[in-house]
Amino acid sequence: MIDMTPGNTAGDLRRWCANADPAWLAKFGVVATDLAESYRAGLSPHLDHATRVADPFHVVRVANRCLDTVRRRVQNEQLGHRGRKRDPLYTIRKILLSGSERVVDDGANRMLLGLRAGDPNDEVLGAWLAKESVRDVYLTDDPSEAAVLLDKTIAGCRSDTVPEIRSLGATLARWRTEILAHDDTGASNGPTEGLNLLVKEVKRCGRGFENFEHYRLRVLLRAGKPTWPNQPTPPILRTPHPHAHA
Repeated sequence: MIDMTPGNTAGDLRRWCANADPAWLAKFGVVATDLAESYRAGLSPHLDHATRVADPFHVVRVANRCLDTVRRRVQNEQLGHRGRKRDPLYTIRKILLSGSERVVDDGANRMLLGLRAGDPNDEVLGAWLAKESVRDVYLTDDPSEAAVLLDKTIAGCRSDTVPEIRSLGATLARWRTEILAHDDTGASNGPTEGLNLLVKEVKRCGRGFENFEHYRLRVLLRAGKPTWPNQPTPPILRTPHPHAHA
């Protein structure tokens, strides 16, 4: 953890970069973020020289969210209520979000039966295919093949009749450069998410913090790995056990 600052807008990030040492910022070669426009905009102008990478987990998460949104809408349109235990689409919600290569024969059959019973217009099926197309981008090690797969996914999503899928295509198109940059850098947001977990642990242990500076200090002490000056080792006082001579 380098620092912690209040706010998550582009202006907040831009101000923090403006106060940092320009020579230190110049050493940054890659910046990995989720698909938040505020973070991407906040990198300019101080980190324009760095390669921006869209974290693969968050890219697939956007596709999963699209699928879940379509499933919930279709569920409500067909039955007039939120998902219940025995509803066709609700029973396969976890299978739909799993990777196709992880779905065994029994799971695949259950998914097909659920879609046949609860998805009359194939809207959920289309969202599932879009999600799998996004995942396919990360299943190849060839950058040129990844670019072709991503372009096909964007074109297919943007021409779809389902509004949620078209929105997914627009998002992928806006982040196309950052998504493909993962093939060249291999960077991800994994280390940042690990530090974020430590931050949440500090927040839970403190039962909330009224003073942000106190919160920031505790987080930096926990996740910042401070280097303390060398201090002499205190002496170990050995005393006899109270029952040693009993």
